[in-house]
This record gives sequence, structure tokens and C-alpha cells, in this order.
Amino acid sequence: MLVIKNGKIITMANQVIENGIILVEDGKIKEIGQDLAIPSNAEVIDATGKYVFPGLIDAHTNIGLKEGVLRWEGADHVEQTEAVVPQMRPIDGVNPFDPELGDALATGVTTSLIAPGDVNVIGGIGSVFKLTGKTADIMFRRDVCVKAALGEKPKNIFGRKKMPSTRMGTAYLLRKALSDAKEYQNKLELGKEDKDKMPKRDLKLESLVKVLNQELPLHIHAHRADDIMTAIRICKEYDVKMVLVHAYEAYKVVDRLAENNIPVIFGPIWSCRWQVETANLQLDTPKVLADHNVSLALTTAHPDKPIFMLPTCASLAVREGLNPYAALEAITIGAARILGIDDIVGSLEVGKDADIVIADGHPLQIMSNVEKTIIEGKVVYSR
Repeated sequence: MLVIKNGKIITMANQVIENGIILVEDGKIKEIGQDLAIPSNAEVIDATGKYVFPGLIDAHTNIGLKEGVLRWEGADHVEQTEAVVPQMRPIDGVNPFDPELGDALATGVTTSLIAPGDVNVIGGIGSVFKLTGKTADIMFRRDVCVKAALGEKPKNIFGRKKMPSTRMGTAYLLRKALSDAKEYQNKLELGKEDKDKMPKRDLKLESLVKVLNQELPLHIHAHRADDIMTAIRICKEYDVKMVLVHAYEAYKVVDRLAENNIPVIFGPIWSCRWQVETANLQLDTPKVLADHNVSLALTTAHPDKPIFMLPTCASLAVREGLNPYAALEAITIGAARILGIDDIVGSLEVGKDADIVIADGHPLQIMSNVEKTIIEGKVVYSR
């Protein structure tokens, strides 16, 4: 058993416990509170004067897939032979020895969505991983989305005298893929009644049937307001769930996002206006989204911005008007809810994974140092 005692515990479950105690057993939080009995055989970490909070969550990265130090050889995040590749699975590409995983742990980031296909119209499955382990299989937790993209990237990468060379072409390819999946879905239903009518297995369409069945949402990269509206339009046409990713011009259509209950994974919040997609970036967009009750997570989009800057992204959002608790939610329990993993991570509660960070200051204070990072009851980083 592991015990953390005497720290200021920010549970992210609407409770701050002064001089609190957390009892961990078999990788789960067994008890949390004050004046708890500590077993004599427990390993005890004294967190006097420290902050204790849930492991941070980056809701959208390529960590382990796109490795900065390996250049071309490490660029396993985009299958550039086709624009539509929903069958790609990050578990087959993640390198568990990517040194930037250590940067994440040293910042208290314990969990991330890892998704391929930044430039593909449909890039593949997005999966949640814990950021420690010697194999991708050990790190993997669950598939949570299928990743798609609109805007300038698909047409710039794939549109060399072939589709998509326009935003219209990108939208068509997304519609066509969903239409093909709908046809495949119908054939599967017929095959259940008559085995002779069962279609040949199609891994590409199989992924999209999960989207049509609302088992997985589409995580759609869209920056400009017009692309955001295209994403909403298509998802309504096919009755599929969506999460908006990056969303630099979300403030322009925030009413439509709120009206349609569309969560947003925003960021990275700091970006130069070096491309069409970021020309109209407003740093107060997280505040605007929160003010309209849009579910919000923040991301570094690592390695777009390094994953160790995740708390800094939240701090910058606070500087621009976002409530500090809402900012911390956006990299803990709020991110967990959007990813559909709030049953296991995102807050310190009995029964959840013991993913715990101990720091010498508040998590949103840029000068704070993480002293220990714990994943499922095991110390994976010590300063």
C-alpha cells in the first residue's frame, strides 16, 4: 500500500483537503480524506507543504508517434499514401521509448489522447495511453475517437492535381467515407440474418461504422469558422457525435457550438499567426467558450508545442480571463470527460486510478516544480 499524507489535495471533485491523506492499493485510490488510519506496512510519502492533484491530461497529441529527435524516421503520425485512412491505429506506431514521454512525466502529465493523421481527411483511430511503460500494449487504455481534419492541411498535402485540392473536396471525401460506411453497416445487418450476405471484412469501413453507431465520436480538426460549420453540418447529416479540435476561430461561432453541445479541445493557445488557420487567433477563446458553457479541454498538440507546456497553456488561459478552476479542469477532469475516460482518471476519488502528482506549488504556477508523478500507484518520476 502507498500513502500520501499531509499535502494540500486538490481533488478536482469540488473539494480541497488541507493536510489530506490518500491511501492507494492495487493501483487504485482506496481512501481519501483527513485523519485516516495509516497501515503500519505502508510506503509513506510525506507531502507536507506540497500540492497534491490528479495526473494531468493532454487531450490531443502525437507523442510517441511524431518524435522530434528522430526527424523522418520518427514521423509515424501520418499515412500520406491516402487521404482517408480511418483504419490506422496508434498502438501500432507509438514508441514507448520516445524521450519526450519523460518530459511529460516530469510535468505531471500522466495520460494523453494519441491520434494519427494531422493532415488526412480521416487519419485513424485516436486512443488514450498512460505515458509510461515498456510497450505500447502496456500504455494503451482504450480507443476513444476517429480523427478527421478540415481546412488547409488536407488540401495542401494531398491536393496535388488530385482530390482534395479544395475545402469542398475535403468535405466530399469525408461525406463519401461516411456514406460508404453506412452502406457497409447495412450489409452487416443483412449478414446477421443471412450469412451468405455477410460482406467481406473491411477494416477501413469497420472503424467508421463505430462512428455511425455513436460508439466513437469524430474528433475533427477545424480552425476557421467556415470549417467549423462544415464539420457541424456533416455530423448532423450523418447523426454522429463530434469533438472540435484546435478551433482557433471558435469564438466566432460559439453560439452554434453551445447550441449543438459540441465539446472543444482548444489549442495550443500560443501560436504564431504564420498560416491561414491561425491568422485570427484570440487568446481569450477559452474564456469565451467557458462563458457559453461549452465543454473545454486544452492541448499542446505535442509536438506542435512541447507537452511540458500544458500547465503553461492553462496559466495563459487564466491570464486571458478563464477562471483558474476551469483552467485546471481543462487539463484534468474536463479533458477526461471529453475523452470519455472520467471513470478512471481526471480527479482524485475512491475507485479511480491512482494517477497523482505532488508539486512544490500550485499546478498553474509556472515556477512550480513537480516532485513526484505517480501512475496507478507507482512512482514513475521523482525530481
